[in-house]
Amino acid sequence: MTYIYAAFPILIRKVLLRTILRNKHFIVLFGQGASSLIGLAMMYIIFNFMPLAHAGIWFLLQSFVGTCEAARYGLLSTATVKFYAGTDKDRAATVLGSIWFIALTFSAILLVINGLALFYLPYTTNYELSLCIKWIGLTYLSTVPSDIVFWKLQADEQYTKMIWFRLINSCGTIGSFIILALLHKFTLENVILWNFITNCIPSVMGLIWYRSGIKYLSKRTKECVSEIFHYGKYTLGTTLLSKLLGDSNIWIISFVLGPAAVAIYQLGMKFIAYIEMPLRAFATTGMSEMAIANNTNNLELVGYLFKKYAGMITITFIPFAILGCILADIPIHLLGGQNFSGASGDLAANLFRFALILALAYPTDQFNGLALDITHHTKTNFHKMVLVVSTKIIVALTATEILKNLYGIVIANYVSVVISLIYGHYQLRKYIPHSFTGILSIGYKEVILFLQRRFNFSKR
Repeated sequence: MTYIYAAFPILIRKVLLRTILRNKHFIVLFGQGASSLIGLAMMYIIFNFMPLAHAGIWFLLQSFVGTCEAARYGLLSTATVKFYAGTDKDRAATVLGSIWFIALTFSAILLVINGLALFYLPYTTNYELSLCIKWIGLTYLSTVPSDIVFWKLQADEQYTKMIWFRLINSCGTIGSFIILALLHKFTLENVILWNFITNCIPSVMGLIWYRSGIKYLSKRTKECVSEIFHYGKYTLGTTLLSKLLGDSNIWIISFVLGPAAVAIYQLGMKFIAYIEMPLRAFATTGMSEMAIANNTNNLELVGYLFKKYAGMITITFIPFAILGCILADIPIHLLGGQNFSGASGDLAANLFRFALILALAYPTDQFNGLALDITHHTKTNFHKMVLVVSTKIIVALTATEILKNLYGIVIANYVSVVISLIYGHYQLRKYIPHSFTGILSIGYKEVILFLQRRFNFSKR
């Protein structure tokens, strides 16, 4: 290993040591990048080994399951970081026990609702709906322990363990997909079954090796459960509405244009995940920093972190957005294969271009919501999401019905983001002074400082 390491150029070793191996932001970004590459491979297999209509049904099922998981995430993820991070041992045990109690109660309610829906199956011939009803509850339940372990690792700022823990699931899923494809068993039913199995693996491992905190279930208190629930009820609404903001596109497309159009839309949106990776990475680490700053009553630092991260990511996005718009056709046709060699491929590429331009507004919007949540203005953030989602659904339905194509969804996406930025900016300024130009200015300065520190660039 020593000889292999010595073979790397000095500059590459510098980059590895000073960024990925020592910087928590890059550790998280590296993990999300690896997961995204695995997700890209999954998409390639799905689009090339499954009919477009079945691919659309797969994405429809995942959107339903994702919405249920988003409700759990919204209720407990931010609350776990906020109430657990930096606390003493006894308080941490109480918080984890209370988190587990709420998670299990929430899961039981969802399973009861899903069980009642099973009685509807004999009365429907809709294949997509029947499949979703059969698998939503089980798929949701398979990820409960792994999610709680992940939130705990985030609160403890153990980002390296977070990477490996997430990769267990991703690697298991892509491995099963490859085997199914090689055996010519890549059917929709088999894909759903193996996705469930590979979800269970990290959950079991998390319970055994990653100290999930389930043993503290008995240490929960009524007061702590109430505190977490009342804090999380608004973040639940905000996160669920945020999820609906994207999933409503899939449901409307499926209802108005059919499952094949869902597959085209998903392909067009897939590569946005790579542009958003820095946003997700910095949101993961930034949430902990903002929570610690707020818990020490340092509101000025919370404001600076908001402007710093939102600005840095926006500045970083710009060259990637320009390059992506120029080369959009290439990744679309490579991933989609022969199914996307004609008009459907051109449509997916155009959707990708529109999404890239819109993504420049995501960092400010994302960290605006985080700042409102961390500073206990979850109700305000919830009201913002109600306004945005309501507008988005109305515009999406209207525009799609009129245009009869996917550009109606593009119009709705732009309208919703503009409304979210304006409303969020107005509300957050009541507590944290900021401006859009100030965010970009601080972000630019932080990017330059980062390059100077990491690579010894000159100030000029």
